[in-house]
Amino acid sequence: MTENEKAARKKKIMKVIMWVVLLILFICFIAPFILVVINVFKTKADITSNPLSLIGKHGFTTKNFPEAMKKMNFWRVFTNSAIITICSTALTILVSSMASFVIVRNQKWIACALLFSAMVASMVIPFQVLMVPLVSVYGGTLGVLNHRLTLILMHTGFSVSMATFMFHGAIHTNIPLELEEAALIDGCTRWQTYWKIVFPLLKPTIATVAIIDAMAFWNDYLLPSLVLTKKELYTIPIATQAFYGTYSTDIGLVMAALLLAMLPILILYVFLQRYIVEGVTSGAVKG
Repeated sequence: MTENEKAARKKKIMKVIMWVVLLILFICFIAPFILVVINVFKTKADITSNPLSLIGKHGFTTKNFPEAMKKMNFWRVFTNSAIITICSTALTILVSSMASFVIVRNQKWIACALLFSAMVASMVIPFQVLMVPLVSVYGGTLGVLNHRLTLILMHTGFSVSMATFMFHGAIHTNIPLELEEAALIDGCTRWQTYWKIVFPLLKPTIATVAIIDAMAFWNDYLLPSLVLTKKELYTIPIATQAFYGTYSTDIGLVMAALLLAMLPILILYVFLQRYIVEGVTSGAVKG
């Protein structure tokens, strides 16, 4: 066997191993979702007795969905989650993209360099360190808890550093300064240059930030549970707690609630997934 044949055989074996590993990882990641889909159409007794069966002894049922929606007041909590997620994501994208534009185009300013360094440094601070003083100050001192706007601003504040880091790389790498200079020569103001030249070119990064932050905001339990204590302001993750009793839990209703909570994010991902890889890698390499 020649050296070329050995190299080709080794390459083929490595490729097979890679596909096997990827398949195993895919099964590990998708298995919980498959279990939810299978068990949501079964009764509580069937789920408890045999959660891996496709159809339970009592047959196929869809009663879990209306019961779950009624018990968790689905449309109200869905509206709360949608308002908070959409507003927080939009505000994060707007603030972080504008901040990144200013920082990248004014790198010689010490204030911009210090601001960007502070944002990058803040990303390593865990939320658990801040949650006690956060509740004490905003609840005890200022008394602004139990408001959607408070949660929206908190979500934006905690996520803007990472988003600014991503937009900074995208603007620095993919948007030539010559485009902005040409726009200024044609009579555009700085504001018009940002909206008409820079912002449209950030579409892949915008999509990436949108899906990452929207998923985080939609699925977040800890921060909303600290800020929102009134039932009429509950989000979906908090409302799902209604299915967990002290002595028993209706697994069927929990599965239905989880599936209802996952669907909006899955739909958003389907529409934006083609931009995600491009957005993540757009600022990774300097050409």
